[in-house]
Amino acid sequence: MAQQDNPLAGILAARIRRDGPMTVADYMSAALTEPGAGYYMTCDPFGAAGDFITAPEISQIFGELIGLWCAQCWQSMGSPDEINLVELGPGRGTLMADALRAASVLPAFKAAIRIHLVETSPSLKARQRETLSDHGVTWHEDLSSLPDAAMIVIANEFFDALPVHQLEKSQEGWLERLVTLSPVATERAPAFSFTTGRAPKNLIGMIPPDLRDGPVGTLVEISPAMEAVAGDLGGRLSKHGGVALIVDYGRATPEAGWSLQALQSHQRHGPLVTPGQADITVHVDFTSIGAAAERTGARAWGPVTQAVFLNALGIQERAEVLSKSATDKQARDVKAGVRRLTAPEEMGELFKVLAFGHPDLPDPAGLPISRLRTLIP
Repeated sequence: MAQQDNPLAGILAARIRRDGPMTVADYMSAALTEPGAGYYMTCDPFGAAGDFITAPEISQIFGELIGLWCAQCWQSMGSPDEINLVELGPGRGTLMADALRAASVLPAFKAAIRIHLVETSPSLKARQRETLSDHGVTWHEDLSSLPDAAMIVIANEFFDALPVHQLEKSQEGWLERLVTLSPVATERAPAFSFTTGRAPKNLIGMIPPDLRDGPVGTLVEISPAMEAVAGDLGGRLSKHGGVALIVDYGRATPEAGWSLQALQSHQRHGPLVTPGQADITVHVDFTSIGAAAERTGARAWGPVTQAVFLNALGIQERAEVLSKSATDKQARDVKAGVRRLTAPEEMGELFKVLAFGHPDLPDPAGLPISRLRTLIP
């Protein structure tokens, strides 16, 4: 589809004319984080007025339970005098605000917390400053500047926005899906379409063996970016101590298929239609993330479904407590929020929870131990 008045479309078209077709990973990265033109760099996408809504915006209980989960992890670490509480992609700061409010029930934990937020979006940083104005916060562009110290990491709907490569098995071998200019594209109205090219050996080597040996037509998504973040965190946690909690939608085990999707105004949207003006995400492969963390010395727990995790933490009981002092409408809203977070047909089954951290930590609340089989060599 041709596009006018889209700065990023012009940037991408010029890049393709100069360098040739780009990988889906490069397209996704630019669409979300291109300085001055990427989706997260120019807007606030959250809430009813945005393009999607996340669990912390659905119910305050979500952030509260994660705050209590973090407090329990801190206790299992020996209740250190200082602990870095890190959130990756913190949105408007809603989850962190709710977590800190819940943490107040354990004053020693609240006093030990040093808040670190990893955020690249200028507009979202501004919202986070407002939401967390009563707290001292240190911001980071990426993981590289995080302190070399023990930490508890929260990543809610962070990994799904990290770029993926898409591969397809053909009669001639593995091909990579690429983004190129559409035949209808013009200088003034760029348009994009998919094509294919030979897949690099390093990506083929990352395909889980069960999928690599699949039949012609097998579709696979590979994310070196997700594995790199998980490996970075796993290495830090295994060296300095602590734990990471990953909540996202995706697959408990590697599966064939492509999941790239775009959302605009809460509706499905073609991922190539308006780059930079719609959210683009993929389903997270939790086994690959856990395996990447374990390869750097961490220990992984899970994944379990979001419903299993939240129910184990007491979401139903917390909802009953809130409802007792609520108006009828507030009580209905509490019930609706819990249902959306836990019902199988809503977020309860599609969303998964994984934790990984220092190998000497006891099992975190809500997560069974699951020594992940390293499926990716």
